Amino acid sequence: MADRVFTNAVDVHGNPLRLVVRDGRFVDAGMLPATAEVVDLGGSLVLPGFVDGHIHLDKSFVGDVWRAHLPAATLRERLAAEKKLLAASKPMAGRADALIAQAASFGTVAMRCHVDVDATTGLSHLHAVMDAAEKWRDRIAIEIVAFPQAGVVSCPGTADVLDAAMREGAGVVGGIDPTTLDGDADAQLDIVFGIAERHGAKIDIHLHEPGLQGIEQLLRIASRTAAAGMAGRVAVSHAYALGEVPPETAERTAAALASAGVSIMTNAPGDRPFPPVLRLREAGVRVFSGNDNIRDAWWPYGNGDMLQRAMLIGYRSGFYTDDELLTALDMITHAPASVIGREGYGLGVGDEASFVVLEACNGAAAVAGVPRSRRVVVRGEWLPARPAPEPERGTEGSEATFARVPASGAVPRRVP
Repeated sequence: MADRVFTNAVDVHGNPLRLVVRDGRFVDAGMLPATAEVVDLGGSLVLPGFVDGHIHLDKSFVGDVWRAHLPAATLRERLAAEKKLLAASKPMAGRADALIAQAASFGTVAMRCHVDVDATTGLSHLHAVMDAAEKWRDRIAIEIVAFPQAGVVSCPGTADVLDAAMREGAGVVGGIDPTTLDGDADAQLDIVFGIAERHGAKIDIHLHEPGLQGIEQLLRIASRTAAAGMAGRVAVSHAYALGEVPPETAERTAAALASAGVSIMTNAPGDRPFPPVLRLREAGVRVFSGNDNIRDAWWPYGNGDMLQRAMLIGYRSGFYTDDELLTALDMITHAPASVIGREGYGLGVGDEASFVVLEACNGAAAVAGVPRSRRVVVRGEWLPARPAPEPERGTEGSEATFARVPASGAVPRRVP
């Protein structure tokens, strides 16, 4: 790895920034050898690499043809539609690889991936995603959640498959709607927390349950987290209920979540209320974000760009001030990095030198405007450009190409 000093940059606040890299990490300027390459960033903004705290690599049709969305009235109908579409799609490992590549080109350096693991699918999705992740291990750290999409108690045999997934290398145990899907909240949580404790794993539970019913689940999860001594190791994804109840109820629940050390993930979906980000953070709850589903059977939107996700969070939350916009930025950088346990993350001395270079004057402007032009550095090295994608076949056999932001391959210019 080359020694480099990146100069003439600005940080999230628009202040001058100079970064010295040695052996893939940031070091003190005093350690800069005389032979180091000097890279002038031309006044660009530098942000730490993005972290996608919630993605489904096994479900996406990126890298495949466009597939029209199939309507469904219930969760079970949606699962049936998904199985039909996935059965006709290209191999899963290839689609996962295409989405990882696209996310990497936008500046993502780490992600938490939820992979369907239950008695109906076994470990096939897990193995496909692990194969794709292995190809990217030097560029993107991928933490895998064993996600029981079809239920735990209501899908007999899933508990054993979840346990097997942890032995195969998954690091997080998932859950989903303990009452509305499984019909037995205590039984599901007994299984999920039991597996996590046996394997020393973390927990991330999808929770779509509405209103006070959802609040009841959040309080139940917080209580179990505290009892198990798992503060900082449990997350709840979506938690729509927090955005559906009166403010005083949300505040009481936020206090319980903060005390137990339970994190909340939201992607600010367009069709549902979602957790009040600022109120939760003020209460001490760690709130982070992810893209969730990207161009799959659940919805047709998304491209893997976490900066665009931060903009959507700010837009839907009514964020206008710079501080609020920087909160959205934190939700795609430091907050999810902390949740997945990404060590040495940031722009400080000793941190891994993985960052994104954008044409913006500060972090707030980047969130509001989502600059398309960007360059990515991984461990001090420019991420090589990906070749242009081959034309993809359209749904009716017509040739169709899908625009992708080119990966960073900029050649640094030397400064005398």
